[in-house]
This record gives sequence, structure tokens and C-alpha cells, in this order.
Amino acid sequence: MSAPTVLIRLPRSYLFVPGDRPERYAKARAAGADAVIVDLEDAVAPEAKPRAREALAAALDEAAPIIVRVNAAGTPWFADDLELCRHPGVAAIMLPKAEGIDAACAVVEVTYKDVLAIIESARGVEQARQIASVPGVMRLVFGSVDLALDLGIDCDPDGAEIELLAFRSQLVLASRLAALAAPVDGVSTAIHDPQRLQADAQRSRRLGFGAKLCIHPQQVATVQAVFAPSPDRIAWARRVCEAFAAAGGAAVAVDGQMVDLPVVQRARAVLRDAGLSA
Repeated sequence: MSAPTVLIRLPRSYLFVPGDRPERYAKARAAGADAVIVDLEDAVAPEAKPRAREALAAALDEAAPIIVRVNAAGTPWFADDLELCRHPGVAAIMLPKAEGIDAACAVVEVTYKDVLAIIESARGVEQARQIASVPGVMRLVFGSVDLALDLGIDCDPDGAEIELLAFRSQLVLASRLAALAAPVDGVSTAIHDPQRLQADAQRSRRLGFGAKLCIHPQQVATVQAVFAPSPDRIAWARRVCEAFAAAGGAAVAVDGQMVDLPVVQRARAVLRDAGLSA
């Protein structure tokens, strides 16, 4: 059997770092996250936003591109943020408060970069399918905290966020209909509660999300572990694909279980998630 081909996979973990704390950029890059997001929006006070943009401009490196969360369309900082993001050191743009196609189109037209659109309001949820259809939008992101605030939802302190289940599922559906990668789930605010974080990430994966936002380097390893296929799961997927191929595409038993095409497609998805070809 020949060695499997390694494929490029999308990030499973996205780690925020405040834009006005350039001394933290290197630490964020070293934390093991698949992607680092320098945040010019919520993490930066209004009076510090020009300074944060200047700090980011000085740190951008084409050899190590990062994602930038810009300020929302309609704010005084949006245009200058987009102009900075034309730099080749910016890999993609995270667009907050996405509520229609206009802002997403503007980001693509000005920066020529891919967009991760954050859905974090009632209007954003209602427009999610249209936003997902914009050329250049590569992923939807669930802004759980702001959406709950916008809708007046008071989530139970147990952290399960069952109250937001319907809205999470709408993003998964919108992404699938637009042929986008699985969406990115929102942050877990319990920085020092690894059990809660693991439960949150497992819920995200069960619901069909493909990644999660992190707000602290301590969260990265847990998120990575939850979203990465386990060695046992990868081995199962290989056995299924090999047995199905050997059977000439007919249904076949693997590990005492009947395997037909839908099971094989799931096995192939596991291998893709692991960055491997079937």
C-alpha cells in the first residue's frame, strides 16, 4: 500500500490576540493554534484603535500571514482597517456583525482576501444564507455572546447554551447549502475550566461545526484534540475505504458492521479531516 497523500486542511482552532498588545503576537503564534486572529474590534478600546492598527502594520509579515478581525462596517475605523488588510501579511479578514452581503462584498473588493463572516445578530442569522453565498466568504462564524445579547437570551449558567441550539444549526445548514466548509463556533468564556471547554467543543463538533474560536492560549490544545480525528477513528476510516475498494464498491462487512456508500463517505470525510486522502 502506498503512503497516503497529505492534504491541506482548514483550521480547527482560531486564537484571538488583542491588536493593541503587539508584545503578545509572538506568544499567540507559538500557542499551537491553526490560525491567529489579531483583533482590532472588541479587544481594543475606541481611543486605542488607531494605535492598534499602527502596531499591527509594523508587525505584519508576508512569511507568516495572520487573520485580522476588522471593525464593523459603518464604524469610523472600517475603511482604514480594510486598507491595512491589503498587506500580503494578512491571510484573511474576519468581518464582525455581518448582517447582509454589502459589507462582505466590500471587504472582498477592497482587500482581495477571503472573509470569515461573524453572524452575531438576529438580522445576521436571517441573512446567513445570503452572506454565505458571497464569493470570497470562506466560512461563517457564530458570535454566540453577542447574538444572545441581541435576542435577549439569558443562557443557563450550566454553560450548555441549549437556548442557542436553533441558531447554531442554522449556520451549519447555511454553510452546507452554500458549499462552504463547516462553520466556526464561538468562544468559551471559561478560560480556566478545561472540562467546560471540552464539553463546549464536543457540542460544536456534534452539531456540525468544524472549528472553534479561542480567547486564551490555554484553550488551544483542548480544542485541537476535540476537532482532530483520533488515531482509532483514522484507522477505522482506512479499513472501511480499503475494504470497500477491495469489494469493488459493493456493501461489505468491516469490524462486524455492514458498510455501504454512506458509511464510506463518512470514512472519507474522516480522512479529509485528518489531512489525508482516502
